[in-house]
Amino acid sequence: MNTSRQKRGDPWFDDGNIILVTGSNDEAIAFRVHRSVLSRHSEVFQSMFEVAKPPPDSEHVDQCPVVHMPDLPNELSILIKALYDGVGFPIQNRSIHDFYYVTAILRLSTKYCIGHLRAEAVRYLTRTWSYTLHGHDTMLELALKAAAVDGLSYPFVHPLHVLHLARLTDVRIIIPSALYFLSLYPLSDLLAGNHPKLQVDNPSRLSSELTAEDLRDYTLMYQYRITGIMNFVRRLCVQHIPAVGCSGGRDCMKAFATLGARLSSDWVPRTGPLHFMVQAMDELANYSNACASCRKAFRQDVTAARELFWKEMPTTVGLPPWEELEQDLNLPPLPNISAPTF
Repeated sequence: MNTSRQKRGDPWFDDGNIILVTGSNDEAIAFRVHRSVLSRHSEVFQSMFEVAKPPPDSEHVDQCPVVHMPDLPNELSILIKALYDGVGFPIQNRSIHDFYYVTAILRLSTKYCIGHLRAEAVRYLTRTWSYTLHGHDTMLELALKAAAVDGLSYPFVHPLHVLHLARLTDVRIIIPSALYFLSLYPLSDLLAGNHPKLQVDNPSRLSSELTAEDLRDYTLMYQYRITGIMNFVRRLCVQHIPAVGCSGGRDCMKAFATLGARLSSDWVPRTGPLHFMVQAMDELANYSNACASCRKAFRQDVTAARELFWKEMPTTVGLPPWEELEQDLNLPPLPNISAPTF
């Protein structure tokens, strides 16, 4: 094997005692590392090195056995550096490439059963693709305020790629949030697969094609979202019941009729009901003919409606409730890895 400097990956430790090679023959990248470091962090690596002892006539470079790995060179580089130096996740997404960095960490930490790296990657993902309503609201507020980066709006990554990463690594807790935002996209656009966020060039880019499972869950979430909007407008606005202590009488009824008519004409298929409900509360606050008691009761009712909508999101697409999804946050799936070749 040619281990010239052009073929040496980062990291390359001169005192390393094993060389990992990945990539095609013409573009193979070599990483010289320490067997003990990899084994210390991963029982899978430890078992691979113990079981698959290199025969005397196997490939060696500088007396180091050469192990051929099936991983992407950029992702293996990221994983190895994370094992040596730790993970440097930013406080919040700065560009789409932060997502691809997390993708590399999550894919390989799951594959090689490196629990602490997997947990860090999952925690980072859930800051954006939250499993709490408060987290969702925080993310949306940031998305509405953040400037575009390279022509892409915050959080820069397409929810279809987030969904595929979640399925690939069995991180079910971010699936409902990813599907919610995915359902805001027209199906025709998803089938075309030409959204700029799906076209970013990166070796870790996931598939942009909808699977049968994706299409089913997209449809269920889309229907749930539209039904949620219509029920909210009809039940809490058009069919408004005066609050206890209402002092506005007909004026309050008129205010809610106006609000219902306004909301009915304003929503479109891409409207997100969670934000839509917040906007409705803010709208009613500007209606001087609605009494204080009705405005307060409406805010309480809308808050409860948002919480119920969020609570039922996972079960809408056939997943367990949020509480059960939280319980398996730190349980990496069992790997299915063949022995390396020396």
